[in-house]
Amino acid sequence: MATVLVTGANRGIGLEYCRQLSIRGDHVIAVCRKASRELGSLGVQIEAGIELTEASALDELMSRLQSQCLDGVILNAGILHSNALNNLDVEAIRQQFEINALAPLRLVSALTSNLSSGSWIALMTSRMGSIADNSSGGSYGYRMSKAALNIAGKSLAIDLKPQGIAVVILHPGLVATRMINYNPSGISPQQSVEGLLKRIDA
Repeated sequence: MATVLVTGANRGIGLEYCRQLSIRGDHVIAVCRKASRELGSLGVQIEAGIELTEASALDELMSRLQSQCLDGVILNAGILHSNALNNLDVEAIRQQFEINALAPLRLVSALTSNLSSGSWIALMTSRMGSIADNSSGGSYGYRMSKAALNIAGKSLAIDLKPQGIAVVILHPGLVATRMINYNPSGISPQQSVEGLLKRIDA
């Protein structure tokens, strides 16, 4: 049985990660700002009230975890605001950087003592963070923050390799969640996470 910490665990892809990991027998630590009824029904370890952008909340999470060993960490928490060039919201862009890029990096830094050789970290990115794949423009804050997360993941892979800790950067696909208003063109969270876990396990 593996112990896996999941951020952004109260809904969408994070909730589905918790569900599938729990079903297969893993011990799940679900980190979120506010627990949902659906998350509570899974019977996993819930660490609610954690705002990952606040240093005090990170300290609180570390205090709760103490020296608990983690086999895996899924950094899934994220936020999306649409920002067009003629309607830039600098504060919204800054918030996306804080949540999508800086918070995962700060959490990994805090969790290094909970990880050991053979542990893994999965960063949930997006094709919207790809420079080469950007054919539609816009969404400045989301695109920029996910590109920043990608390069952070690359550096983490290099820095953590001597400790035997693997880092994977994953794109979940277009998933029909609240973040994208349940786009009917999206795949289900269940289908997305099934594929993501196969990649993580590999």
